[in-house]
Amino acid sequence: MAKGPEKNTKNKALHTKLLNRKKAKLQEEKKEKALRLKTLVTKMNQQKNSDESDAG
Repeated sequence: MAKGPEKNTKNKALHTKLLNRKKAKLQEEKKEKALRLKTLVTKMNQQKNSDESDAG
């Protein structure tokens, strides 16, 4: 039987590498955003608590 053309595994490997890099970057950005929000919330809560103690 005649064989078909050879598979181009090099491009597939590069594509997978790029996709993995993109996924990792998105995950990292998501973590950073969550951390920023968390610090902001704690800061706002501290401010709120200090305002309440000043008023009371």
